[in-house]
Amino acid sequence: MQTSVTSKSRVYILVLVAALGYFVDIYDLVLFSVVRIKSFTDIGVSAEDMRIQGEYVLNMQMAGLLLGGIIWGIIGDKFGRIKVLFGSIFLYSAANIVNAMVTDIHSYAIIRFIAGIGLAGELGAGVTLVSETMSNEKRGYGTMIVGGVGLLGAIAAATVAKNFSWQTSYFVGGIMGFVLLFLRIGTFESGMYNKVAQSEVTKGSFALLFKDRKRLSKYLYCILIGLPLWYIVGILVTQSPEIGKALGAKETLSAGTGIMFTYMGIAAGDIFAGLFAQLTKSRRLTMLVFQILSLISVTAYLSAQEITEDQFIWLCLFMGFSVGYWATFVTIASEQFGTNIRALVTTTVPNFIRGSLIPITFLFEFFVKGFEIITAGYIMIFLLTAISLFALSRLKESFNKDLNYVEEETENQYIVQNRPEI
Repeated sequence: MQTSVTSKSRVYILVLVAALGYFVDIYDLVLFSVVRIKSFTDIGVSAEDMRIQGEYVLNMQMAGLLLGGIIWGIIGDKFGRIKVLFGSIFLYSAANIVNAMVTDIHSYAIIRFIAGIGLAGELGAGVTLVSETMSNEKRGYGTMIVGGVGLLGAIAAATVAKNFSWQTSYFVGGIMGFVLLFLRIGTFESGMYNKVAQSEVTKGSFALLFKDRKRLSKYLYCILIGLPLWYIVGILVTQSPEIGKALGAKETLSAGTGIMFTYMGIAAGDIFAGLFAQLTKSRRLTMLVFQILSLISVTAYLSAQEITEDQFIWLCLFMGFSVGYWATFVTIASEQFGTNIRALVTTTVPNFIRGSLIPITFLFEFFVKGFEIITAGYIMIFLLTAISLFALSRLKESFNKDLNYVEEETENQYIVQNRPEI
């Protein structure tokens, strides 16, 4: 009995530490968007170059995320999930501290690239570890907590940046990360992974995805179901000043305010989505409901003629809530594949979704030139939702799925493994 209680306590601590890690991860991920103007002004970027240089630095961070997703995913399957949790947070915490001392735009961009590599590993490793450690029935609660607590990091970033200098904001992120490293001492690797690590099965290999057409299709579907999320955050909220102008807003809408309230909505939506999935025992149904909600919320936003600041805030909360399926979406990816490539999939899928903002932006601009910004907004949300719903229809329900198997060259082979059932 005592051993059972101890095992449960260790798992609870693991969930908490993973959640706090994602909190620091999100803090750092959105901090640049929050302090961009203040930091660029201090290092001498002219007002007319703010937007272009901002895209340059943000794209460098995005490139780091894409590269880091692959690196940490392979490390997570070949050498363990814990190594990713330690290595990733060390890298982006160190980058945060160095970032506070940059004096030119190119150094800024290089540091954001390095930080992006570090940021890419946290969520995937955390969700993979929690999914493999908790019981089939309850792992959704664990990933829900990781996502819900983590997303509050965006609110923390906005609050710190509002009250302190941009240099202090970066220092705070770095210090939080290094404190978390000490809290992670004593965390443990999943027993499921340890069993696979001792076997001769291929681990952390992209080749396994490409060798089987159905497996590759499933991987692509896992990516496509998340497309609307980053379109809403990365374009509709980020470009709210321009969208507000097209809607006839009497005051310029603040993208910073929009991002903060959108993330507040996402955090609330994440908790609700997790509970809804546990209640209905269906992650597919949860995704379907939230995809429809996101379509409704964006339609309400794009049709809000003469939008006021108060309306904008409430609509950002609504849109954020409607895409609060981030943790559910990543959990689905984690549950679709075997233990030997689970970290690779769970780490790369969310980072490829972040990277999808690049082609989505190009397509959006194409429609803006052909029509105008509001019409382009409608076209994109209907197009991305249709793609997402199609992809969702091709995935099997993964709730309560036994994750105790590996992906072989030709077929799945199940492995018996004991783990805490909580």
